[in-house]
Amino acid sequence: MAGKLFGIDFGTSTLKIYKKNSGVIFDAKNIIAIADKTKVIAIGDEAAEMYGKAPSNIVVDYPVRNGVIANIANMLSLLNRAFSDISKEHGKLLGAEFFVATPTDITEVEKRAFFDLVASSNAKGKKINIVDKPIADALGAGLDVTNARGVMVVNIGADTTEVSIISLGGIVLSKLVPVGGNRLDESIILNVKKQFNLVIGHKTAETIKKELASALPGEERTIKVFGRDVVSGLPMEKEINSNFVYETISEHLYSIIDAVRIILERTPPEISSDIIDSGIYVTGGSANIRGLDQLMSHETDLKINICHDPANTVVNGLGKIIDNPKLHSLATSLKQTYYGG
Repeated sequence: MAGKLFGIDFGTSTLKIYKKNSGVIFDAKNIIAIADKTKVIAIGDEAAEMYGKAPSNIVVDYPVRNGVIANIANMLSLLNRAFSDISKEHGKLLGAEFFVATPTDITEVEKRAFFDLVASSNAKGKKINIVDKPIADALGAGLDVTNARGVMVVNIGADTTEVSIISLGGIVLSKLVPVGGNRLDESIILNVKKQFNLVIGHKTAETIKKELASALPGEERTIKVFGRDVVSGLPMEKEINSNFVYETISEHLYSIIDAVRIILERTPPEISSDIIDSGIYVTGGSANIRGLDQLMSHETDLKINICHDPANTVVNGLGKIIDNPKLHSLATSLKQTYYGG
């Protein structure tokens, strides 16, 4: 069984799969393209290229929304295709053991959906373990979650931000807020249309965010973007500056900071002293927004640690659990929970 241990991070925007002794073996956009309602024609990055460009008979869908599975049928088709691609290089997955990362602040039914999905896939997992995403996140950030020292992790994902306090291998407090990278993109789309009479797509908005987004005002950078003029309906070029992007996204960044404050107010005093010593650890794809650490530090009076490779901390944490049998106790087998073993 040594080589048949896999970890899966069902991110809203990206699907990542880890294999014991091999590292991350699948890392692609969590998106699927289906033609005529039945035929899967592309998944991952290839399907992402079709987003916003497909004809009416092709549906391009992100099956995970707000951290949970929104379309089980599409997610199952996507997962089976991913497993099929993996098996060509890494052998059949039949009877493998899986470790699946799930958000903490979701219902038991939503959590069970992740289990059912892997159980009903072509891999027919021998055993499926659920790992709380903040636990995997903290391990991937290089933190020791098994001791009594409390840590605070803020994961800014695509659709959601999860703020968690972790101690002794468990979640002390957790809050999931519906603000993430996609919300920032949507605000950019809305405000570009409002201010410049220009209609842009999600990919363009994401490019604007990556190039110009800053958590602090005063930066002076610009890029040229293309879209459709609202009045004439013709293609048009406009110049967008970083201050415009700051004004667009700052409200959402403060929503994340408010969630951090709420958790800090509810944190037990002994753990509060640990957090004062070590600070807050920030992970997730949007952790790289310029000046975010300075803004959060100013608003909380705490040290802010932006983790190395923040977009991959969860899957790397799953890898640590898989590679170290002593950490297997951090996972829960839903089979035991729901079916009595």
